[in-house]
Amino acid sequence: MRKISGLLAALLIFVAACSSEKNTFTNRAFHNLTSHFNAYYLADVKIKEVENEVRVNYKEDYTQVLPVFIPIDSATIQQNKEKLDSARDLSSKAIEWHRISKWVDDSYFLLGKIDYIQAHQDDAQNAFKYVNSTSKDKDLRHQALISLLRLYIDRGENENANFTIDYLSKESGINDENRYELYRTLAYYYEVRMDPNGVIGALDLALEYVDNPKEKSRINFILAQRYQREGLDALAYDYYNRSLDGNPPYERSFFATLYAQQVAELNASKDLRRVRNYYDNLYTDSKNKDLKDVVVYERALFEEKQGDIPLTLDLLHQAAKEPGSNPRIKGYIYQKLAEINLEEFKDYRATKYYLDSALTFIKKDDPIALEIQSRKVTLDQFVFHQERIELNDSLIFLASKSPEEQEAFALAFIKSEEERLIREASNQEQPKNSNIFNNLLAFSGRETGSSFYFDNGAAMQQGAIEFNRNWGNRPLQDNWRRRSAIFQTSGQTGAPVASIDSTSQQENSILASLPTLENILTKIPNSPESLNQLNQELEESYFELGKLLYFELNEPLMSIDNLETLIRTYPNSSKKPEAYYLLYLGQKDTGGNFQQYVSRLNREFPESQYTYSVNNPDAASGNLAAVESSKGYEQAYNAYYSGNYSLASQLIRSTLEQYPLTRNTEKLLLLDIMVSGKTESRERYRGRLEAYIENTKDEQLVTLARNMLQPLLSEEELAALNADKLAKVDSSAMQAENVKESTGRQIPENTPYKVNEAQTHIFVIGLTPDELEKAKNLLGDLENFHSANFKNSRLRTGNMNMGAQQPIFIISPFTNSESALDYYKKFISDFKSEGMQDEVKKKSFFISIENFQILNKTKNVEEYLTFFRSLYL
Repeated sequence: MRKISGLLAALLIFVAACSSEKNTFTNRAFHNLTSHFNAYYLADVKIKEVENEVRVNYKEDYTQVLPVFIPIDSATIQQNKEKLDSARDLSSKAIEWHRISKWVDDSYFLLGKIDYIQAHQDDAQNAFKYVNSTSKDKDLRHQALISLLRLYIDRGENENANFTIDYLSKESGINDENRYELYRTLAYYYEVRMDPNGVIGALDLALEYVDNPKEKSRINFILAQRYQREGLDALAYDYYNRSLDGNPPYERSFFATLYAQQVAELNASKDLRRVRNYYDNLYTDSKNKDLKDVVVYERALFEEKQGDIPLTLDLLHQAAKEPGSNPRIKGYIYQKLAEINLEEFKDYRATKYYLDSALTFIKKDDPIALEIQSRKVTLDQFVFHQERIELNDSLIFLASKSPEEQEAFALAFIKSEEERLIREASNQEQPKNSNIFNNLLAFSGRETGSSFYFDNGAAMQQGAIEFNRNWGNRPLQDNWRRRSAIFQTSGQTGAPVASIDSTSQQENSILASLPTLENILTKIPNSPESLNQLNQELEESYFELGKLLYFELNEPLMSIDNLETLIRTYPNSSKKPEAYYLLYLGQKDTGGNFQQYVSRLNREFPESQYTYSVNNPDAASGNLAAVESSKGYEQAYNAYYSGNYSLASQLIRSTLEQYPLTRNTEKLLLLDIMVSGKTESRERYRGRLEAYIENTKDEQLVTLARNMLQPLLSEEELAALNADKLAKVDSSAMQAENVKESTGRQIPENTPYKVNEAQTHIFVIGLTPDELEKAKNLLGDLENFHSANFKNSRLRTGNMNMGAQQPIFIISPFTNSESALDYYKKFISDFKSEGMQDEVKKKSFFISIENFQILNKTKNVEEYLTFFRSLYL
């Protein structure tokens, strides 16, 4: 009985200790023990397992400066969701079941870490702030603040980050583990701000507190890379050697020793030989079979530093063919080829195609890929126009020849392509340099010109071409393969045909690049219409290439060459005034005879904006010029409508002379033509209008000029103009029909509005004066509505009067009708404003910029609402 009583008493004590309500020594001890080792410990282990898996799965790119923190891969986090959910559940239990335990704050910190890892940034921020404000454990508070600092850096909240850094800098008693994390986070802060000196300083401090040898090796490697890029080779060499300590991964030790050669001091030819022998040894080492592209690439960079550009290019081309485990390396190789071709040879076409190749090996969202894309925009345009000129020139030349001459030319071209392919195959087998990179072939002992057919690339190429001449482009198959294919086709429905061997596939890919006689002949233009189209394209490309070369590529001599070809080949080009102006600029920059183009502009285009500009080279430009020219236009416009044509003309001329090239220039020129319609002959007025229509780019001004021209035309010319208008009406009708077929909606007949869903749209709220008076808080409510629902859309709100009794509010911009429709639906369902009735909301609509200009003229809102509801609702 005594034993039973003792057991019962112990059980009662244990049960009493389980209570989280009583704050006794026994209760605290029990809850501290169980929360620490049952919940907190298990949750912490699971989180560390996920963090370790992120590290293991991350592929370090040693060709770039390593990031301070390894990026968190969302795919890895998703794969470990169950583990993180379990850690979250355990941390929550440590808080809920053991409220009097001293591990509650630590468990809150774990919840913050889980939220941070899963990118729940707001929840993570709340958890870290809570720990910092409630915990009595100084080390834990420091941990939370450092984690909060990293979160602020991620979110770009620089003010909060600076405040946190300032606060931590004044804190005393930060332990070594937290100091290490603090300095690493400071390095991350400077890394995001692209301050290399700050990163170096912070990581140097972090080294004093790191206790993990592998992590110490990684930091030393980052410091070495940073010092190398700052030109401090001696320090870089030292840190590369330090990074070899701590048993680093093989790949890091490989790159450390490789890069150390780049920064080693080389004072004599024997040093150069030593480095080159080192690269040779790396190349032949079997451990580096997946890093051969890196070895050759780094050797190429080394030779570039020695000034041997031809050898650098040879090595880069070889590196592109070598095996490798990291596809990004191939991207860097092609990027380097592009850089050399641009800087050394100004070969824009080769640069563009090398950058295209680089992008095939680098992910689209990679910062390097985005940088390449931005650099490629101009190069893409250059190559497009250059290749179009070459192609169209050749086709126009061939069109002037007889059919026999055309066929002879096509056959000669095909033969030249065959010879080129054979020559390239032969060149690929000829070693260019007597070094190990070019002598180590896939099959040792085989030499150029080997008698074995499949060892001789030139012979294979020649054989493929001869086969194609005799038998056409057919797969190479043995008799048994054909019999097998026939049997499978007849006896087994859907069974795969035996595959062609790799040699046949290679030869077929070679032959696929050869043009056929029929393909060449069909491309030659055989009608006046097709010839005219080619000439129009040529005219455009010569002009655009001239502009591109002058403004974007800073090649005034090449620009001059293309623009002079344009003027010489197409003397009646509508682009002639601007071409003269560009030639004037180019000749002026190169010290040429720019005055000839001043004379030509004054003689041929005396009233062009470009003529005003060359006559007034010191005239003001920029925003101030635009503002001042707007004032001059307004004064001239008022003078014109008050009948003071002399003053209007004087104001126009003085404004154009002071501010010749602004956004108001074309409006001023049209107003000057309107003045001439009142003061000069009908023929002069008509001639100026026709020239204006041909040279002006603003479609609205062109439409206005055409309307002015219409009363001056003869009946025949009017008929032709009306036929053109009818064609445009038919086009609009066709467009409406297409909308009807695709959406099932009927566009109202004879509507002045056009369907242009890809154009920028605005959202309009129309009110009467009484409704406006009631909706006093409308603007403020709209701002709150946008902050809550369209925070990242950067919407702007303004108001104007469409008529005396029609005030409207405008929300903009929306990139297309789809985004405007999304806003409209959200507005109708969720927007509330005191004094604004639902009927007012129902009258709101969105409209394209083009259609709004029409609406602003007609003021007929109901007409547009009919169009709007037919199309969108």
